[in-house]
Amino acid sequence: MCHMDFKAPYMDIAITREETPPADILTEIWERSVRATHTFITEDEIAMFRPQVREMLLAIRPFVLRVNGVPSGFLALNEQHVEALFIDPPLFCKGLGGRLLRAAIEADATTVDVNEENPGALAFYLASGFRQTGRSPLDPSGLPHPIIHLALGR
Repeated sequence: MCHMDFKAPYMDIAITREETPPADILTEIWERSVRATHTFITEDEIAMFRPQVREMLLAIRPFVLRVNGVPSGFLALNEQHVEALFIDPPLFCKGLGGRLLRAAIEADATTVDVNEENPGALAFYLASGFRQTGRSPLDPSGLPHPIIHLALGR
């Protein structure tokens, strides 16, 4: 979990919404990030989710984070709901997730769902102004990973 918003001045950071995102690269980033933060997810679940993540990236025009020109993270926004936000693990705790989230909020993002078993993500969204609005005992796939529903407290 990050305790400060460190910004490295040597990083060239760009965030763009992309019609044709580098889905394979972003899916690899998703997997590395999930392995680093979602220790409750099994190998079978990762294998099940991997093609779904790739399809989502191609269906939803994601915000793509590039650091020094290299795809390094993404945020998938479906209307006003943040579907996913993932950063490549070597770039954790550098303020990049916050930058992606601010870009999505500027594009009218107002809600997000977070795995209850991922306290770092929950703390990130709460610190970003979101408030809990509900809880579901199962994730959208019907797996026993409780979901915390959050909405931006404006």
